[in-house]
Amino acid sequence: MSILRFDSDYMESCHPLILERLQKINFEKMTGYGCDEICENAKEKIRLACDCPKAEIYFLVGGTQTNATVLDALLNRYETVITANTGHITDHEAGAIEAKGHKVTMLPNYDGKISCKDLLSYLQNYYDDENNAHIVKPGVVYISFPTEFGTIYSLEELKSIREICDKYNLKLYIDGARLGYGISASKKQNENVTLKDIAKYAHAFYIGGTKVGAMFGEAVVFTEENLVPHFFTLIKQNGALLAKGWILGLQFDTLFTEDLYFKISDNAIAMANEIEKEFAEKGYQIFMESPTNQKFIVLENSQMEKLKKSVSFSYWQKYDETHTVVRFATSWATSKEDVGALIDLL
Repeated sequence: MSILRFDSDYMESCHPLILERLQKINFEKMTGYGCDEICENAKEKIRLACDCPKAEIYFLVGGTQTNATVLDALLNRYETVITANTGHITDHEAGAIEAKGHKVTMLPNYDGKISCKDLLSYLQNYYDDENNAHIVKPGVVYISFPTEFGTIYSLEELKSIREICDKYNLKLYIDGARLGYGISASKKQNENVTLKDIAKYAHAFYIGGTKVGAMFGEAVVFTEENLVPHFFTLIKQNGALLAKGWILGLQFDTLFTEDLYFKISDNAIAMANEIEKEFAEKGYQIFMESPTNQKFIVLENSQMEKLKKSVSFSYWQKYDETHTVVRFATSWATSKEDVGALIDLL
């Protein structure tokens, strides 16, 4: 019996339409480093989807690489990035931000999110300190949409964070590794945060492809012209410039044709909600409300060990001496058959 896999959302190669297009152009000669027609077409489709005609867009390969490169570009040597203490850059990127010489300042998280109250308090304390020249200066606010807990910021929260950033001359950077899933879940919750809203409130963000249908790739969007001069060169300095850039461009050109990116994101949310519903109906405790493709369930330890024999999922945290919180993640490719097979094991 094969193992059912629900431990992450990047366990399938890519959407079939991407493979079809790669096959069609396989022997065509392309200009390198993203300076090709396919990349330009993809960038224009993303600008239209963001309603941001002057956006500057760059294609990188993976999330940690993207965060490290963008934050290194946005931050001066004497500046820090502010994030939730559960933010991906705090623990799960092997110190990539610190390796570039930048401090990561952590605020308390509330189901994965920072609060405007805490952010404002931190900034007020910094600027009220007469000795702040001896302290690393706030430069960027980093948030994830959705968060590492699968939660999403409301439109009002995004607006308020941006207003605070503007007041204190900070840049707002949004990690969009699962952006498609966040936007799909927001729509179903009637929060209605759209890609256009993300582009409206963020100075910079990236559209995650690796976890949402692409083989690999993230699309960095700077919503203002010349926000980071010579970013292409900085990508090269960070070892993040793919010579065969058209392979990245083709994937995003495909994903942003006929709303494919958002259509396949809807599938992940539907499958995740079905899993959560079935767990709840069978009496399992839902650890926290997560509207996106990550569902957190409390399992009795013996139940967990039994389920591990047939299902792969992620350890999240210890709940108590006899229970553990685990995560089930769906993706754009999760099938009803996958979910049905999981439910049959409960």
